[in-house]
Amino acid sequence: MTDLAGAAGYLLEAGMLKRARRSGWWVAGVRDPESIAEHSWRAAMTGMVIASLEGADPARTAMLLVLHDTPETRIGDIPKLGRDYLTAADAAAVAADQTAECPDRVKTTIRDAIAEFETGETPEAICARDADKLECLIQAVEYRHQGVATVQPWIDSNLAALRTETARNLAQEVLQADPHAWERTRDTES
Repeated sequence: MTDLAGAAGYLLEAGMLKRARRSGWWVAGVRDPESIAEHSWRAAMTGMVIASLEGADPARTAMLLVLHDTPETRIGDIPKLGRDYLTAADAAAVAADQTAECPDRVKTTIRDAIAEFETGETPEAICARDADKLECLIQAVEYRHQGVATVQPWIDSNLAALRTETARNLAQEVLQADPHAWERTRDTES
């Protein structure tokens, strides 16, 4: 095995997140919920915005969010309800297994980022954890606009979990916004 074979294996495994659906949305009645990768992508964008406004490092925050759900390739996306009945493996332990064959620098980067996100103490991790929650709230608002009437508990719990002023203010803007307003502004400019 070459030095990069482990990194290639990790990247192939991470691709599973493009196919794995966020399972909590099925509980809400969403027929075709977003994938874990779709969530992580917008969470990374959301984290970049929050970190920029909070004075944290936007690039580091985005990286934490790109990686934060990668352990779910092995343990799945356990919804909040399921966590009451199951004990999932520690994300750091899963990341250690996932990266065992990666080059040391790659291994350290991934493991440190996941540990930082899980601990939630650095400014970047605080922003990243808020972005994770805010992205879920944003998705719930979009599903509500699509006619899914049972997403209010997701909105309420994620709103209550936000720690930064920026995330709380963004959440209020999202709650008042029309998810399709951006589309209509283009028509008025033509």
